Amino acid sequence: MTQIVVNIVDLCVRRWWVIIVLGVLLLFGCAFYAAARFSINTDIETLVSQKLTWHERQMELSRAFPQKGISVVVTASTPENAEVATDQLVRTLKESPELFHQVVQPDSGEFFERNGLLFSSTADVRRVADGLAHARPFLQALSADPTLHGAAGVLGSAAQGIAAGRLKLEQLGWPLSLTRKLLEDVLAGKPAFFSWQELLQGHPPAESQLRHFIEIAPRLDFNALQPGRAATDAIGKAASDLQLKQRFGAEISLTGQVPMNDDQFSVIRSSAVRDTLTALVGVLIILWLALRSFRLIAAVFFSLAVGLAATAALGLLMVGSFNLISIAFFVLFVGLGVDFGIQFSVRYRTERHEIDNLRHALRCAAHKAGAPLALAAAATAIGFFAFLPTDYRGLSELGLIAGCGMLIAFACSITLVPAMLTALNPPGEPAAVGFRWLAPVDAFLQRNRIVVIAGTVLVVLAGTPLLLHLPFDFNPVDLQNPASPSVLTYRKLQSEPETNGNDAEVLAASQHQADQIAQRLSSLPEVARVVTLTNFVPSDQEQKLAALHSADHAIGPVLSLRRERPAPGDEDTVNVLRSTAEALSKAAADANSPAADDARTVASQLEQLANGAPEVRRKADAAITPSLNYDLDLLRKTLAAQPLTPESLPADLVRDWQLPDGRARVQALAKGDANDVGVLRKFAEAVLSAEPTAAGTAVSYYESARTVTRAFGEAGIMALVAIAILLAIALRRITDVLLTLIPLLVAGALTLELSVLLGPELNFANIIALPLLLGVGVAFKIYYVMAWRAGKTGLLQSTLTRAVVFSAMTNAAAFGSMWASSYPGMSSMGKLMALALACTMAAAVLFQPVLMGQPRQIKPHAEVSPLREAAE
Repeated sequence: MTQIVVNIVDLCVRRWWVIIVLGVLLLFGCAFYAAARFSINTDIETLVSQKLTWHERQMELSRAFPQKGISVVVTASTPENAEVATDQLVRTLKESPELFHQVVQPDSGEFFERNGLLFSSTADVRRVADGLAHARPFLQALSADPTLHGAAGVLGSAAQGIAAGRLKLEQLGWPLSLTRKLLEDVLAGKPAFFSWQELLQGHPPAESQLRHFIEIAPRLDFNALQPGRAATDAIGKAASDLQLKQRFGAEISLTGQVPMNDDQFSVIRSSAVRDTLTALVGVLIILWLALRSFRLIAAVFFSLAVGLAATAALGLLMVGSFNLISIAFFVLFVGLGVDFGIQFSVRYRTERHEIDNLRHALRCAAHKAGAPLALAAAATAIGFFAFLPTDYRGLSELGLIAGCGMLIAFACSITLVPAMLTALNPPGEPAAVGFRWLAPVDAFLQRNRIVVIAGTVLVVLAGTPLLLHLPFDFNPVDLQNPASPSVLTYRKLQSEPETNGNDAEVLAASQHQADQIAQRLSSLPEVARVVTLTNFVPSDQEQKLAALHSADHAIGPVLSLRRERPAPGDEDTVNVLRSTAEALSKAAADANSPAADDARTVASQLEQLANGAPEVRRKADAAITPSLNYDLDLLRKTLAAQPLTPESLPADLVRDWQLPDGRARVQALAKGDANDVGVLRKFAEAVLSAEPTAAGTAVSYYESARTVTRAFGEAGIMALVAIAILLAIALRRITDVLLTLIPLLVAGALTLELSVLLGPELNFANIIALPLLLGVGVAFKIYYVMAWRAGKTGLLQSTLTRAVVFSAMTNAAAFGSMWASSYPGMSSMGKLMALALACTMAAAVLFQPVLMGQPRQIKPHAEVSPLREAAE
């Protein structure tokens, strides 16, 4: 191998202009091909093998009951406005089938407006029915005159009832407090809305009443970095065009897989250029510190550019498009690929210091560095290729591309670097290259090698129990920007058991089987609620409908009244406002209570409203009338409710829970904080224990984590075995193989132990730091073993350590740019890579030379090769 590398370098030196021309052609050709064919597959479902049993279950479930992808959360200041805003937005979105496959209202719309009360308890239905019967006079007045004039008249009648002794002032406390708040907003010129439902409830509405959902299945373009961008933009535009904020005080927020992924990809796109440029600038600075020559830097940088372009083109040719994991090869190549160029160039500087002849110095550098570089490149490539057979497809493709990239980087380093150096002809090196000032440290470590070895081993062994607590955060949402709107909405919903989306689902053969599974899952302590289609057929309908029909008999004719007289004019409204104000003042009299205070305040406000401009009264009417008409209509629908059966349920609702062939869906929701990975893990394990065929979000997250960790375990073992075999063939000594692998294992164990103590937690993104540990670790340790076998002493102060240190610094620059990324997944990747790099460096530079001890045969002139002697 040494002779082959020497011959290649010699050929490139003699035919330097041909090699450079070929390099330029390769650079531009590959760059053009990569730019023309560049694409990213942003479908995260493709990151895991499609052949896994749990993934097949999830895909079968997704095909049977496709996930909508976008959840629109509509919130408003009143229940009525939330309903109306949701209805209007749904109608608008359904007019764009080219953007949306399906638009559904899972908790609102005509079905729930008509039958919503049937899902309440029997006691609640009877209480509502009785309340409506007692409110007959007021409903009659409001139905006949659903305006500000009519509402003020009803309030005035109630105030007169207090004066007549039929009512107590405290009974009007709640209506008066709501009226006071409304008139405050109207008179202050603020947006004003009034809820009659809140008035009838006697307490503020629950958050669920002020919020409704729209589930949307968008048409996605996976060739775009943000596949759902067109759909989400259209939703925002529809809300803006409908003026939901101005008309209803309603706001929309989007969450779900599609908007969260789009937000994630947006962050990646915005930070990718910055992070790459930061890495390149950092690498250039470190190259200067390592090489101290712009000509040498130009040679290495040219080699790096050609290798990067060639690897990108080859990667696209092999896999078609990058995925969200394999795209990280750009930063990996910058960090790892430059290592071979630095090793060769630093060795060249050492040789050039001794030999004032460019060609002979390059031949000597090839003779000394050729075999270690070749062996390191092969071992690093094997470390990446070991991930090819794993079920984690995202990492498998990264392993294929990065493995080929290491071989390309090695080839460029022994061809393009010598050719460029010949063309640029840098001057000789005036001083020796190395860290001579580390000689005392070198000597100290060798004198105390037993203590250093024993101390290192003891520290690693002492930390071994930590590996039992090695955390793995399998919630992909934790990798996203916590400040993005979709994640903020998601987190808020996850904190509520009724709305958290980390569910488990089962595809049952029939509805009967689905109900049996639901009953079994409901008994699990980790499960908060289980839903099937059966849950949409209310229980005790006979009693509930009887109560509603009794109320309909009492007030139905009243609700059917239509105005017989002309609509009141503004003068009529002013008169009613003044008479109501007077009645409230009399009712409050000299009473001293919160209700009396509100009565006096409202009386004053009504006087101001009566004395104000007509526009102010129209604004008050607009705050009262639409919600009143909506609630009266809603009341008519509710009282006309009919018995519900599975056959009478809406087709869209049934399709979400049951297929035409009879198969049915079961949904189980976790009890506790669904943002807690521990809660999700226990929930998934409990559900799978009770129902092994379960799928769903929580189960997919849990099984994905098991798949990924298993993949890394298998790949790590395969990589170590393959590297051991390669080293055994090359080194021919088991002890030398162990001297290479033991520091690598020490570095790996120490990295994982420190990650438990210091973080970050392992996750789907940063776990790729482990193949980096193999790649960098094997390369560095091979360099030291080969130098030790050649009889070299004082390794800490040697040229080799200088090359290794600056090579590690280039990696640090690349990974540091990732650490600073605004994308949390990329940032955690950079953090763990930096930790792995620090442990690898310590194991290679400090521990391995001590572990190896003195060479078997010390060669005083180990730096001088036969080629140099011939040159001299």
